[in-house]
Amino acid sequence: MNADQTEADIASPQSSEVPIQPIDQRDWTALASMLDADGHALLPGVLNPAQCAALARGYEDEGRYRSRVVMARHGFGRGEYRYFRYPLPSPVQGLREAFYPHLARIARGWNEKLGIPLDYPPTLQAFLDRCHAAGQTRPTPLLLRYRAGDYNCLHQDLYGEHVFPLQLAILLSEPGRDFEGGEFVLTEQRPRMQSRVEVVPLRQGDAVVFAVNQRPVRGARGYYRVAMRHGVSRLRSGERHTLGVIFHDAT
Repeated sequence: MNADQTEADIASPQSSEVPIQPIDQRDWTALASMLDADGHALLPGVLNPAQCAALARGYEDEGRYRSRVVMARHGFGRGEYRYFRYPLPSPVQGLREAFYPHLARIARGWNEKLGIPLDYPPTLQAFLDRCHAAGQTRPTPLLLRYRAGDYNCLHQDLYGEHVFPLQLAILLSEPGRDFEGGEFVLTEQRPRMQSRVEVVPLRQGDAVVFAVNQRPVRGARGYYRVAMRHGVSRLRSGERHTLGVIFHDAT
């Protein structure tokens, strides 16, 4: 299937590009509280099954990607992923634009708590202009594919000087039907404590928003920084696709 056919499939009346519940209508007060408490928040049903299937099929459309990474070659794990090229497919661009203003408000609050004198502009394009002026011009949204035995080591998606502190992943495959295993995993490392691990129970079309690098946690003497990493456990069988939406571009 070529890129045009994939776009048409996503935009068809049966699988409208409009998410099941518009991003702007989500309860962002509750989601901000979840992110403050845990460093991640689950958003059920951001994409419907037809949208998920169309994006996953697009993995083979080489013309829409700028690069392909085989994880084992770099010690990242097993499996592979592809970074989209500009212009991004409209569903990916739409998600990036829709999420950014809400996450920017949360990111500003995090910086205030940590005493970081850095603001985030109200629009995605204004933030990307900042990245591009610093030489970060390569798009970072990506599509990941895992097969039996594949996994993704714990990591952080940083890419350059300008790092937006939140990102999201959307599961495009259905656990128990398309694959077994392959859980999305988060860890946090608090000072002088052992790492805490959490598995996020995603279903097809669900998104998880999570901290890219660090998040604020309230302590006895105010807020302090907690480092977070994310990864995917080993797939026992099947095939798993994920859309990753990162808001800063790469050098």
